[in-house]
Amino acid sequence: MTTSSTAHAADHSSDDIIALVRELVLIETPSRDRDASALIAELVATHFSAVGGHVERVTTEAGTDLVIDVPGTGAPLLLIGHTDTVWPRGTLDAEVPWTIDGDIVRGPGAYDMKAGIVVMLETLRELQELPLDRRRAVRVVLVSDEEIGSPASGPLLAARADGAVAAIGFESPHPDGALKVGRRGSARVRLSVTGRAAHAALDPEHGVSAVDELVDQLLRVRRLTEDPALPGPVLCNVGTISGGARTNVVSAQAEAEIGLRFVDPDTEHRVLGALAALRPVRDGARLSVEVLSARPAWQASAQDADLLDRIARAGATIGQTVDGRPAAGAGDTNLLGGLGLPTVDGFGPRGGGAHAVDEHFLRSSLHERIALLRAVLTIPAE
Repeated sequence: MTTSSTAHAADHSSDDIIALVRELVLIETPSRDRDASALIAELVATHFSAVGGHVERVTTEAGTDLVIDVPGTGAPLLLIGHTDTVWPRGTLDAEVPWTIDGDIVRGPGAYDMKAGIVVMLETLRELQELPLDRRRAVRVVLVSDEEIGSPASGPLLAARADGAVAAIGFESPHPDGALKVGRRGSARVRLSVTGRAAHAALDPEHGVSAVDELVDQLLRVRRLTEDPALPGPVLCNVGTISGGARTNVVSAQAEAEIGLRFVDPDTEHRVLGALAALRPVRDGARLSVEVLSARPAWQASAQDADLLDRIARAGATIGQTVDGRPAAGAGDTNLLGGLGLPTVDGFGPRGGGAHAVDEHFLRSSLHERIALLRAVLTIPAE
């Protein structure tokens, strides 16, 4: 758990820092909206340039990623975040308006994870007062497609992490403020079925129902993911189903998207292999199984524990108690932890309601995280 401390006295007031979060939140950035992604990337790039960052803009099919190198001493510490949110444009004017009520700050994407970006930015701004030999080199990577599994940015992450000494993710922490060390693997899979259309009453025998085939395949998926012989448990959620046209037509097309979560790599490989081996039940039906995105299970290593210990020791110097434990949700840190890079996640402020209409973060926790990151990035004077 992280307990509060007196934050470093910065030139920016608390209101200035919250105003920066608001500036980012007011640019609504749903995943795959390339125009919105370019807009927020330009704003964020301007702010990071102002704190000494060398900014590289990387355009992908999903949007604009940012790779920002900030000078300091030693191999860079990687700070990982994302600019996309789950919310469609118009959410600010409808379900989740920007509001501040005491310590609670609300807005679409404020908690997940634009406040986390501000933790990075404000900390680096404060560190500008120190000479280079008193602050650690930093590389910030902000991607535009994390909320959909990082299909475009994920394959680039290993190259962007090259030479980094460790990685810190700025997703939300556990509710009590604990960091996340280890995450479940995740995959998004699409099952697509092609059948054959026919009149449902006059000649149904000439049709092949894609909807019926999909239903049977989803029952197979349930049996696969609930198999007690699997090494570990699987969370399986059929998120969307679509297909068919009218009740008097045998459906020719149907599909479902499925979200899967895995505790360990062996279970992940076995389940994804079994899904790839699915074959149609009905003569004349065609089945396609496509993995839309995949993040490997990240099982905490001794190196991750050492990184957490270093962060905890830095926190102790400013009166904060820091600990960590595994988390159910997946993120880009899965990719880094899976590569063997010492990694922790959950460095964003405390709050709640990620992906829900009560999304919010705690203003006090924002300042705690800025103070903690400053302690982590500061090299003590000899």
